[in-house]
Amino acid sequence: MNIRFYNARILTMEEPIEVITGQLWVEGERILYVGSDAPEAEIASKIGQDVPVWDREIDCEGNLLMPGFKDAHAHSAMVLFRSLADDEPLQGWLEKRIFPVEGQMTGQDVYELTKMSVLEYLTSGVTAVFDMYLTPETIIDAYTECGMRNVQVSGINNFGPEPEVMEERFLKLNAKNSLSSYMLGAHAEYTCSMELLEKIAAMVQKYKVPFFAHNSETELEVKECFERYGMSPTQLFDKLGLYDFGGGGYHCIYLDDKDFEIFKKRGLTAVTNPASNLKLASGIAPISRFLSEGIPVAIGTDGAGSNNCLDMFREMFLVTGLAKYLDKDAASVDALEVLRMATVNGAKAMGLTDCDVLAEGKYADLIMIDMHQPNMQPINNIAKNIVYSGSKQNVKLTMINGKILYEDGRFDIGEDPEELYKKANAIAERFK
Repeated sequence: MNIRFYNARILTMEEPIEVITGQLWVEGERILYVGSDAPEAEIASKIGQDVPVWDREIDCEGNLLMPGFKDAHAHSAMVLFRSLADDEPLQGWLEKRIFPVEGQMTGQDVYELTKMSVLEYLTSGVTAVFDMYLTPETIIDAYTECGMRNVQVSGINNFGPEPEVMEERFLKLNAKNSLSSYMLGAHAEYTCSMELLEKIAAMVQKYKVPFFAHNSETELEVKECFERYGMSPTQLFDKLGLYDFGGGGYHCIYLDDKDFEIFKKRGLTAVTNPASNLKLASGIAPISRFLSEGIPVAIGTDGAGSNNCLDMFREMFLVTGLAKYLDKDAASVDALEVLRMATVNGAKAMGLTDCDVLAEGKYADLIMIDMHQPNMQPINNIAKNIVYSGSKQNVKLTMINGKILYEDGRFDIGEDPEELYKKANAIAERFK
């Protein structure tokens, strides 16, 4: 479709970060024009094209257009565990509550639960998800049918799948469609044998691609890794060559000086998950040190079993709020930096270089923030207000790949939300 947004405030997330007023044109999947107001003929002349035939023209009424958020770490189908496995320490939570149920989940379960998560992502302004979970083949089908952009990363561990299966998925799923991609990775050091890690490292070297895994989420994880190998998870991954082509880690709370050196040297991204880390009492990531060392940070929600909601607004506030508390410095981790983490940095970590900012030729992955809400008034500093005061109630519209999938409480993903809720509850009933 060809859509013209006009009478808009626009936050492109290009540097310098500032809000402009103007128009944004979408032609098919991509942005044709974004910039200041002018007569349509003048804009068309400027970009060297005829004025498109519009399928829809949307008066933004002064609302804000900006890039969608990139949820840079998620286990989408874990909505099954929402408020089902709460108030327990991480290790017991995984071993007693999560792993036994996951061993019984079917690909169809994961498919239906992923679709239900898409609804929540859209209401939170998320336009791309970095997902790690079971049955990637059914996950990609769920995302594709909903029109949701996704990057999957392997969660291979000692319980499966075999490395050959991961390689097959890497080759097959990366060629499936333009909305989806698949990266090599592992669940974590503590769930992978040395033999398995060496096989993954050989695959990383073979394809010369980035590697991602849960990394240094708890003190116990790091302590036991030192006991096994005399080094941290980061140092082990680097020694094996897993980080030779970049990538990063999820959580990254307990890093030492050598770990920071590796992150900086290899250009790795630290993906922080503050709500999950708080709920599981895992700790607070050293965000300000990452920034001072020039290490990019992205933001993820983690799964709904440990969060429990897929809400990027809450995550953004916690990133800066917890950093200020940890550093005992109210100036620590500026809100504009957090906004970069939630958009541009997440896109780069996921390899989505055409989805990072609003600019001509980029994919039309954008959201509209409702400025006509009390938490957005008075209008002083819109960009910072999104981080400090914004909420899901402000997401008026979510567009992915040029298609509006959510608008004013209505979804267009090819499924009735009520039917998805029924299916999710039926799945949950089986495991009670």
